[in-house]
Amino acid sequence: MNPTPARTRFAPSPTGFIHLGNIRSALYPWAFARHHGGQFVLRIEDTDTERSTQAAVDVILQSMQWMGLDYDEGPIYQMQRMPRYRDVLRQLVDAGHAYPCYMSTAELDALRERQMAAGLKPRYDGTWRPEPGKTLPPVPEGVQPVLRFRTPAHGSVSWQDRVKGQVSFDNAELDDLVIARPDGTPTYNFCVVVDDIDMRISHVIRGDDHVNNTPRQIHIFRALGSEPPVYAHLPTVLNEQGEKLSKRNGAKSVLQYRDEGYLPDAMVNYLARLGWSHGDAEVFSREQFVQWFDLDHLGRSAAQFDGEKLKWINAQYLRALPLPQLAQQLRPFLERLGLREHGVDLQAAAGLLRERAGTLLEIAELCEMFYGEAQPQEQDLQPLLTPTVREALGELVGRLQALAQWDAASISAALKQLLGEHKLKMPQLAMPLRHMVTGRAHTPSVDAVLALFPRATVLERIRAHLRA
Repeated sequence: MNPTPARTRFAPSPTGFIHLGNIRSALYPWAFARHHGGQFVLRIEDTDTERSTQAAVDVILQSMQWMGLDYDEGPIYQMQRMPRYRDVLRQLVDAGHAYPCYMSTAELDALRERQMAAGLKPRYDGTWRPEPGKTLPPVPEGVQPVLRFRTPAHGSVSWQDRVKGQVSFDNAELDDLVIARPDGTPTYNFCVVVDDIDMRISHVIRGDDHVNNTPRQIHIFRALGSEPPVYAHLPTVLNEQGEKLSKRNGAKSVLQYRDEGYLPDAMVNYLARLGWSHGDAEVFSREQFVQWFDLDHLGRSAAQFDGEKLKWINAQYLRALPLPQLAQQLRPFLERLGLREHGVDLQAAAGLLRERAGTLLEIAELCEMFYGEAQPQEQDLQPLLTPTVREALGELVGRLQALAQWDAASISAALKQLLGEHKLKMPQLAMPLRHMVTGRAHTPSVDAVLALFPRATVLERIRAHLRA
C-alpha cells in the first residue's frame, strides 16, 4: 500500500467521441485509486477551443456514468483555469526557465527545411534563447512572441515507468518547447504539469502515445520545484485488423455498446483484461477487479480488441443476471423495436432466450417471437404439412387442450406420445409448430417455447394454419 492515498486522473480532450481505447485509460486509474482508497479526478482538457465541443464533453460524462467510473473531483475544465496558468507562466519567465521567442512561423518553417535538407532532425535552434554573453536579435515590431521553456542543454531525463521500465531521453534531443502561444494561451504539456501539481496527482496512468511528452513534462515539474508523479504508459489497443483502435479505423463510441445492449459490468470485465491480468481469471466482478488491480501486472505489448470475446463475456453476465433485473433492462430495447409485452411473461421469456444471445438487443430481437405478429412464410410452412403431419397436428390440438398442466414437461410428453403413434421424428412436428406459433423456423426447444404462450394462443394459431 502507498504511504499516502493515491490520486489519479483521467484527462480526455473533448474533440470527438470516446472509444474503448480511451475509456480503458479511465478504467485503470479509477481502479488504482479505488484499490488504494485514494481519489480519482476527472479533468477535461479543453484548451483546443477550435475542436472542443460541449457535445463531446457530454459523451465523456455519459460514458463514464454508464461504465460506473465515478470520480471524486471534477469535472475540472482547463479553460476555467487560465488565470492560474498565466501566473505560473510569469513565475517561469521570472525564474529564467522560460523566455519570449519572436521567430515567425515562416522563419521556423524555413529553418526546418534547411535542417531536413542537411539530413538533420528538424527542431528549434534556440535563436531567442538567452545565454551568457549572447546577443539576441532585435525585437521585431508588432510581433507577439510565443513563450518557450528553457530545456536543459546537457544530460538526460529518465523515469522508472511502471509498464515500460527505465526510460531515458537525451536532453540534446529535446528542443525548447512552446508553452504559450502568441495570444498567451498556454499549451498542452504546460497545462498538464500545472494541473497535476495543483491536483496532487500521484500516479499518471495513460496511453503510450504520451511517452514523448513525458520528458518535457518532467522538466517543467522540476522547474516548478515539484517531483513528477509515477508514470505508467499503457500499450496501444489494436482493432481486430491489428491497426490502432481509433475512429478512423472503425472504433465505435462507448455509448454505442450501451445502445447495443452490453452490460457495463461486462465492459469493465472485458476492458480490464485488455492489457492487465490476474492469473487465468477471465470472468470476475467489478469488486474483484478493484481488489486485485495493481500496476505490476499491466501488459507490455499491445492488446487486440476481440468483438467475439467481448460478446462472450457479456453473455456470461446476462446469464448470471437475476431475472427481474434482466427483464427491467430489456424493456427499453423492446420499446425501441416497437414490441409491447402481452400474453407472455417477460422474465420467463428472457430466461429462456438469454441462452441464445450475447446482448440485451439480441434478446429483445428474439422476443419478437412472443410479442410480434406470428406471420410464417407460407412457402416455408406448406411443404412441411404432409398429410401425416396435418393429421398429427390436428390430434395435437385436442391433446394440448386436455393437458392438466400447461408446462414444458407436459407439452413434451404429449408431443412424444404423438410422434410414436404416427411414426414421426421430432423435427417433422416441431418445425411446422414453430412456424405456426412463432412465425420463425428456429427457436429454443419447442416445448419450452409453447409453454410460455397462453394455451389459447397456441391452439388458435395451430387451428388457423390447419384451416388455411
